[in-house]
Order: sequence, then structure tokens, then C-alpha cells
Amino acid sequence: MIKIYHNPRCKKSREGLAILEDSGQDFEIIKYLDDAPAKEELKSILDKLKISPVELVRTQEKIWKENFKGRSLSDSEVLDALHAYPKLIERPIVVNGQKAAIGRPPEKIKGIL
Repeated sequence: MIKIYHNPRCKKSREGLAILEDSGQDFEIIKYLDDAPAKEELKSILDKLKISPVELVRTQEKIWKENFKGRSLSDSEVLDALHAYPKLIERPIVVNGQKAAIGRPPEKIKGIL
């Protein structure tokens, strides 16, 4: 089943959701701000995206700037931060089987449907 890690307050996330709705395929909406993904789930997403944990971070968020910017963090520490502060997770993320895409721009989602 296709999953979208969605933040309803984010314009790009809403655009990504619209792409999924228009596709006619079944999908699951995960409101990751309400239920932060576990570290293992984040690792699985990163493997599918083929990126490192820090590449999933919204580095312009106040939380990142105040708590983590300029620090040398291990991948595990970045994953801890993403779990503790899910607002730091880039959005939207769509996972379809073994493929995933960050919907920035939202059209990237079409490439994995």
C-alpha cells in the first residue's frame, strides 16, 4: 500500500496528497506530526529514498537552528532528533513498495506511482 507522510498545514504536502487522490490508487495517510515515525521506520524510508538522515532534515526550522545547527551529529543522533522533533522531517514523503520520494516538488511523487 502507498503511504504518504503528510502535514495538512504544508502546501507542498497538500499538493502531494492531491496527486495521490488523482491517481485513483489506494493509499494511507500518516500524519507524522501526531505520531512520529520510530527510528527503524525512518531508516527504512531513508533506504528507499537512498539518502542520509541529515538530508531528510528541514534545516531552516527553528528547532534545528536552536538545538542542532553547527553540531557534528552521527546518523543515529540525527534519527533521534527526527523522531523527537518530527517537524524537522522533510515533507511530504510518499512510499510505494521499495520506492520513495520526497514531494519537493510534488511532481516527484508521480515518478514512483
